[in-house]
Amino acid sequence: MKKQLFLLLAMGLVFFASCGGQKSTQPQEGEFDYTVEQFADLEILRYQVKGFEDLSLQQKELVYYLSQAALEGRDILFDQNGKYNLRIRRMLEAVYTDYSGDRTDSNFVNMETYLKRVWFSNGIHHHYASDKFVPGFTEDFLRKALESIDASKLPLEEGQSLDDFCAEIFPVMFDPSVMPKRVNQAAGEDLILTSACNYYDGVTQKEAEDFYNSLKNPSDSCPVMFGMNSRLVKENGKLQEKVWKVGGLYSPAIERIVYWLEKAAGVAEDAHQKAVIEKLIQFYNDGDLKTFDDYCILWVKDLAPRVDFVNCFTESYGDPLGLKASWESIVNFKDLEATKRTETISANAQWFEDHSPVDPRFKKEEVRGVSAKVITAAILGGDLYPSTAIGINLPNSNWIRSHYGSKSVTIGNLTDAYNKAAHGNGFAEEFAYSNAEVALMDKYGDLTGDLHTDLHECLGHGSGKLLPGVDQDALRAYGSTIEEARADLFGLYYVADPKLVELGLVPDGEAYKAEYYSYMMNGLMTQLVRIEPGNTVEEAHMRNRQLIARWALENGKAENVVEMVKKDGKTYVRVNDYEKLRGLFGRLLAEIQRIKSEGDYAAAHDLVEKYAVQVDPALHQEVLERYKELHLAPYKGFVNPVYTLVKDGDGRITDVEVSYTEGYAEQMLRYSKDYSVLPNVNE
Repeated sequence: MKKQLFLLLAMGLVFFASCGGQKSTQPQEGEFDYTVEQFADLEILRYQVKGFEDLSLQQKELVYYLSQAALEGRDILFDQNGKYNLRIRRMLEAVYTDYSGDRTDSNFVNMETYLKRVWFSNGIHHHYASDKFVPGFTEDFLRKALESIDASKLPLEEGQSLDDFCAEIFPVMFDPSVMPKRVNQAAGEDLILTSACNYYDGVTQKEAEDFYNSLKNPSDSCPVMFGMNSRLVKENGKLQEKVWKVGGLYSPAIERIVYWLEKAAGVAEDAHQKAVIEKLIQFYNDGDLKTFDDYCILWVKDLAPRVDFVNCFTESYGDPLGLKASWESIVNFKDLEATKRTETISANAQWFEDHSPVDPRFKKEEVRGVSAKVITAAILGGDLYPSTAIGINLPNSNWIRSHYGSKSVTIGNLTDAYNKAAHGNGFAEEFAYSNAEVALMDKYGDLTGDLHTDLHECLGHGSGKLLPGVDQDALRAYGSTIEEARADLFGLYYVADPKLVELGLVPDGEAYKAEYYSYMMNGLMTQLVRIEPGNTVEEAHMRNRQLIARWALENGKAENVVEMVKKDGKTYVRVNDYEKLRGLFGRLLAEIQRIKSEGDYAAAHDLVEKYAVQVDPALHQEVLERYKELHLAPYKGFVNPVYTLVKDGDGRITDVEVSYTEGYAEQMLRYSKDYSVLPNVNE
């Protein structure tokens, strides 16, 4: 149950750069315009696909076909996130496009913002906090708007009246007690019954855990990831899985994914890449988890081509039990120059493993198959769109990683877009302790942020091992937080190592301090801007960062390593001893690795609940007030570029063009028109 997807909006590595608002200056003529629009707590950006024009025609075609496959799974994620999401999105889109009333009225304006948030989050719950959106418009307005629209434009089931439709849908939208959280992680509650995600139906947490535990064979050294590609339901008193495959659940969308993958296989760069795509097609057809493992092994070994992709049911953050995988896709190609950095790191993987501060019992004797590269994202889809990652490390299966290795990527053009859009936003000046810390982050922050991502993805997730017989799901609901903390700590420990200076990855022994300061500032304070007053920390990445920062604060107190101080009535983080802070990170890494390797659920529970969950309400309020004055958006996402085939008079493809002019609402409505084949209700 590894969680290798490293979210930028979740990690806050150089938080002053990742939380930017509108640009301080307008782009000059000829400059790429990164900012699209800002609303609610969100900012929409563009990313530039530099180097696409240098690809061969075959590679461009491959990107095009894979991009089409990446867009066909959009509805799957909407339905996975909640059983009413498709109907609500389609209903609101009909109002948005066909409403003939006063579009300047506050109800319509607020409905438009609500719809934009639904698009961004792939459903009615916040993409990060998991809380249900509060509509800023009335039920009466929506009802009258629906009555004014041609009923054929609305997502009514056969024979369903508008009255019945509203009676079913309105409580889901307007009643705060109905499906309040997409993913609930509160200790002591039934995490399935209290989560709105659509991975289970009529099933309790205990029933689900017992069901999947009964399928596992403790002596199986190559276990499949049970439950990864199915909805678990209870029908006629019996538990059964509805598998996501051709002929099964989500078949209409999966059939179209397969169609484009077959086209992609026809222009694959080599025979091995073609075999990878064909094995994925086989998995989509048979739904067999052993086929998926075979696909992952082939994919890990597929290193020669420049173009690569992810397209499948992948990460399990959306399931409170960490079993069910959300659908996602990214199409990319290697950034040849920037990849030299990650290749240096991966080439020294055994050195990093051998010198890790963890118990030798938990280290890998031989690090295998670690490949790393910097990529240029060409398209984002599913759970990677619009909010996305800047780093990915896959596959998730522990035994495949141990035997065959993993692929690690840092997504360079997305990091660049975040940094460019956030330039000069005033965040660091407001929250950093002094000008010295601001200067430190300004000088080294981009570099050390990238390196921490590289170390997290390339080595952190791939480090260590489970002891024989330990179930990879032993930590249950705490597994995501522990795994992300493990990878983060690995990166934090080594970003300060003299080895990085020796390898030429950092210019001097001072650079790491920029990452240490920004990480502690974020974990102790600034990530709180993403939490509503009165709430606890629930998202796994946020829990991970708070766990690390608070543990270091408490355990370094005797030597005053880090402290929270007041200056001019405001709270700041001050790091007094960076070298000792590194020692604290090493100690915690050793303990986190022990917990992971031994499957120590009790220790994971105690560590997460003590350090990662609770919020200081006074500090929270202060951070929110200070942040509000900056007029920034704490979350960011992207619109995709648009690819168009160019053909000659005989219909032969001669080129693929890329454009960046499509707006946010324009793109979302086009996707809903061109890539939406699932029924309103998927059972």
